[in-house]
Amino acid sequence: MTAPDGHDYVADTRSSYDAMAEAYADFVRHELDSFPVARAMLAVFAELVLAAGGGPVLDAGCGVGRICGHLGGLGLDVSGVDLSPGMLAVARRDHPGHAYTEGSLLDLPAEDASYDGALAWYSLIHVPPADQPRALAELHRVLRPGGHLLLAFQVGDEPSHRTDAAGIPMRLTFHRINLDAIQVLLRDAGFDVVSTTWREREPDEKSPQGIVLARKQVTGLVEAGAGSP
Repeated sequence: MTAPDGHDYVADTRSSYDAMAEAYADFVRHELDSFPVARAMLAVFAELVLAAGGGPVLDAGCGVGRICGHLGGLGLDVSGVDLSPGMLAVARRDHPGHAYTEGSLLDLPAEDASYDGALAWYSLIHVPPADQPRALAELHRVLRPGGHLLLAFQVGDEPSHRTDAAGIPMRLTFHRINLDAIQVLLRDAGFDVVSTTWREREPDEKSPQGIVLARKQVTGLVEAGAGSP
């Protein structure tokens, strides 16, 4: 897929994370320990999925598997998808017991309506705004009616570009997401927004952080039958 600058952003994202997989795993290994708001929203998501029967959950853009491992500890049956073979290799080593598959947010390797929950935890930020509706449509497709979606992202309107991390060359763009705009995109994709969370940036962060919880709309006969005699 081609970004506005003419580069294949999918290939750039894959190669960048391949190059820094081990360093990234070390960097984020204990990151959740420092962010109680993030842990709280992951716990809310887990509670909602479990209350609905505890069916399978997809971590779309799972990286090194840290969120798969965390949600597994909360009782969820989680599998992961990621572009980067290098990141998936680390995930299989550091967080075993989950199924990990190579794939893209734009074309998820999953059947329709096959998950009770899905999340894109700091992965939608690598999809340019023009392709974000397609990514949300894919997440909508793989969720069962009533299934919950959790998004986490850096908040803002301007992208950030990285060409180096800890001395490792890369070509990576972080598309900060406007909190109001993503709610419109979610509704257009067939989701109801359940909650939005804004967290101000910490001193070592460049932008505020957002977490949005949404629910796939229940339509047609299922909805019409709800509450019927």
